[in-house]
Amino acid sequence: MPKSANQKLKLLYIADFLKQYSDEEHSVTTSEIIDMLHNVGIEAERKSIYSDLEALRFYGMDINISKGRNGGISLLSKEFQLAELKLLVDAVQSSRFITKKKSFDIIKKLSELVSTYEREELQREVYILNRIKNDNESIYYSTDTIHKAIQSDKMIVFRYFNYGTDKKKLYHNDGKPIKVSPFGLQYDSEKYYMIAFDGYASKIKHYRVDKIENVEIFDESRDGKGYFRKFDLAEYANSTVKMYSGEVAPVTLKLPEKFAGAVIDKFGKQCRFVPLDDGEFSATINVAMTPTFYSWVFTFGGEIKITAPEKAVNAYKKQLEQAIETMTT
Repeated sequence: MPKSANQKLKLLYIADFLKQYSDEEHSVTTSEIIDMLHNVGIEAERKSIYSDLEALRFYGMDINISKGRNGGISLLSKEFQLAELKLLVDAVQSSRFITKKKSFDIIKKLSELVSTYEREELQREVYILNRIKNDNESIYYSTDTIHKAIQSDKMIVFRYFNYGTDKKKLYHNDGKPIKVSPFGLQYDSEKYYMIAFDGYASKIKHYRVDKIENVEIFDESRDGKGYFRKFDLAEYANSTVKMYSGEVAPVTLKLPEKFAGAVIDKFGKQCRFVPLDDGEFSATINVAMTPTFYSWVFTFGGEIKITAPEKAVNAYKKQLEQAIETMTT
């Protein structure tokens, strides 16, 4: 039998067919594989199909062959399990910095990693439609450029903006390019941030990646590396609330045990709870003393109290007083 031009692609076609049309609960037959190959211009016999399946097994594919009346051929395990892909799909859907269009694109690509029967379980577009999504498509290119700058030890320049009440962009620095040394990216409160060193201000700053525009790699080595050798990016992220930076200090909280989980969720398990005589507990955390931290404390309706340091206690009281004054004026 003369071989067709596609004969060399035979194993690839069989592997793709198994990925698309078989899983733990669904199988295909040798006849179906032969028909599929015929449709792409490849003629094959039943015996050669089994030889091809053994070759794919040797390559590492988890192929199961069941003989008999109800038998069939199926690919049992793939690069990702369905449950793992569901987690990835949910993460894409819940990420506000990923645009609606890109969310659909990513989910479509993830869906191609499972069989046609499992694919329906990943199609959860209804959840995307009702979520607030970012509309800045350039975020993916910005993120990639930032990563490349970090890997190549280079600075970056970009424009940074916010929105005014007219919903138009308001550029920082009078629209002039900002030059910093990027050192990491952090996902916090459904937003993506770049953590960088500002050489002019000699301090760490962070920027919303979705508000970065026209980012380019600047052909100059990053500065601030000595500072970052003593800097823990993970600890920095844990000490901020919604990425608002400020003076980081040990702050002591008083709280009932029922809120211990909330403190751990926000600040990690490194905080230590000490029982108090009145049945409540104290917990000391390292946190940036910022309005967003005080707002987090306020959400517990007075059941979590700041007891130290005095600077934090006074700042919290002042923020509450200012809020009351605003409401009464």
